[in-house]
Amino acid sequence: MRAALAYTCARIGLLAASAILLYLAGARGLLLLALAFVVSGIASFVLLSKQRDVMSGALMARLRNGRERAASFRARIDEGTRAEDDD
Repeated sequence: MRAALAYTCARIGLLAASAILLYLAGARGLLLLALAFVVSGIASFVLLSKQRDVMSGALMARLRNGRERAASFRARIDEGTRAEDDD
């Protein structure tokens, strides 16, 4: 969760920095917003690749753990059902 939060904050920071620089360069209104999203997207693709990999690994580990817990839970339910059927 911490990795996703750090990556999201970095993306928001890049968006804000891009918007400020474009505003100082003279962009206004909808053009400013559109250019800020494009510039920050490209910058984050280059600058935040390591953070994105860390976040992806953390999310995949969390999904893997969730699947293992779900499988264990299902196994316990099946075991309980078999025990009830045997009675």
